[in-house]
Amino acid sequence: MVGPPYDCLENPLGVVRLSFDKAVASGSDPTSLDGKDWGAVDLFRGFLFDQGGLSQVPILDEKTIHYLQPNTLVRLRGMIQDMLGNEFYAGAYKDGDVWRTNKYTNAFQYQPEGMSADMRIWERQLFYCVPVPGQNGWAGELCDAVDTRLMDLAFQEREKRRRVDDEADDEMDMQIPENGVRGSPGAKKMRESGQTSKCSQSEGPVTESCFSHFKEPNALDQSLSCLVKIYDSSNSEVKLNDVFEFAGVFTFDYDHQGDVSEMDELADDFSEDVSARFPTIKVPRLHCLVHRTFKSGFSTQPISNGGYENFVLLLYFVLLSLEFSFEYLICLNIQLTSHAVKIVREGLLGYLSDILGNDGLAAHFMLLHLLSKVHGRVDCFAVGKLSLNLTGFSKESASIFVSQLTDAIRSLVPFTQTMSLTVENLNAASLSPRKDYVTNRLITGVLQVPDGSHFCIDETLLDAGTLNSVGVDNARVLKELIESQKVMYDFKYYKMEVAADIQLLILSEGKSNILPADLVVPFLPSSAVCNQAVPKEALEAWRWYLASVRALPHSIDPEMQKVVENDLVTARQSRSSAGCRLWDASCR
Repeated sequence: MVGPPYDCLENPLGVVRLSFDKAVASGSDPTSLDGKDWGAVDLFRGFLFDQGGLSQVPILDEKTIHYLQPNTLVRLRGMIQDMLGNEFYAGAYKDGDVWRTNKYTNAFQYQPEGMSADMRIWERQLFYCVPVPGQNGWAGELCDAVDTRLMDLAFQEREKRRRVDDEADDEMDMQIPENGVRGSPGAKKMRESGQTSKCSQSEGPVTESCFSHFKEPNALDQSLSCLVKIYDSSNSEVKLNDVFEFAGVFTFDYDHQGDVSEMDELADDFSEDVSARFPTIKVPRLHCLVHRTFKSGFSTQPISNGGYENFVLLLYFVLLSLEFSFEYLICLNIQLTSHAVKIVREGLLGYLSDILGNDGLAAHFMLLHLLSKVHGRVDCFAVGKLSLNLTGFSKESASIFVSQLTDAIRSLVPFTQTMSLTVENLNAASLSPRKDYVTNRLITGVLQVPDGSHFCIDETLLDAGTLNSVGVDNARVLKELIESQKVMYDFKYYKMEVAADIQLLILSEGKSNILPADLVVPFLPSSAVCNQAVPKEALEAWRWYLASVRALPHSIDPEMQKVVENDLVTARQSRSSAGCRLWDASCR
């Protein structure tokens, strides 16, 4: 007889505990499961990626938090703003003669009778996650659309193989085991029949009062932050300022909101009291089951092969959006793909030229700037960076072209920010992150952004004035960033350089003396009005082009290295102003 339907969406903790019970029943020693997955993560990976369940998981943000129920499966996209270290918790304990697990939650399923020798203390990592600074709205929407398209194609292919396997062997069917795991169909059946999940019953009934405080108009900031707890991962997997999508169990720490029960005190005895520094009324908790990185604002799919194959796959979707048939695209060869890339590039170049008043030279360098990326580091030199300084702006031309250009970049690059460089701003801005030892928190700064971010610095408003000590430090931080792609983090007793990959565009009247860019290009527009109406499909094609080309591996074969070296020798002989630093960097 089929057991009760456990649902990955509505009852993820039931799935976790069911898989734990099966692992123990099959002979696994609960005392040896610290830092290991006993099959729960594989179940959720299968549900999210193999069964197409990812699109059904709600996204946690400042709007949806009012309606999400605790102890359900949610998604969270954000940047790692602070790494809070590890905390200990009661991972496994005995309820009589039966082993129970407390993984992926802060509340015990059954109240233990105090400390015992059988209670296993495990460890998890804590991260403070914030909305991605400067993320444009289209980036998240595009991720969802591509996720859906990729999983639909993968699902169709798996169904085709499954039908072939079923014909070859009738016994190869997917029976739900006793107490089996079920996805969204089980959730629908449970909702229609009015049943509640076993997990929800064990955690206590979810009532309106449990999260009514989130509905207060001033209870939440406009941008929602979250305390993410990650299990069974090495320290190298999650890094500061990386952008991730987490899927996990959404919970509240009720023990810090009023009545404190004995079992909650026991659960918190093993962990650092982060809840005092992160009030639950403002900072929800997410116990991560699955996470994946987002590169340049687009998801790294587990079904993709990466490299050139990934680029071709993305280009297929671009051409599909331009109404090419999928059957036709299957027959594409490399030459036709290269031709399609050329068409997309020429369209983007024409758009940039139109935005820049038909200045074709500035448009070419702007495209190279948008494609730039730090591919590696040699000593203090960041290989691949290309900061750009467009000169020749007056206050009149800046009022026209600066907004046009920043809007265009915002529509092409997922993470963008604009900074007005004035004496007042330099004297008051907090550019570098700093450590607050009183709260043991890393206080964010303007320059704490993910790799791939674009900064447009408007220097046309800069007038004469005097910099105070803060302004001098900020000017030094910007200079260090543009020269070596490193951001200075202030730890009060010392400064620490953190590697970055930020595209920097400077708009100024003359060559900037504060920000020494890699390239200085005079801006010579011949028209002031941009008349080009851009179709949505063209924007999507250009976004994919920029993201995909930046993601391609960087390599220079020996013959090309010789060509570049000869060109640099010739350039240095003809123009001594090429500079020793460029020469030294290219010869490394």
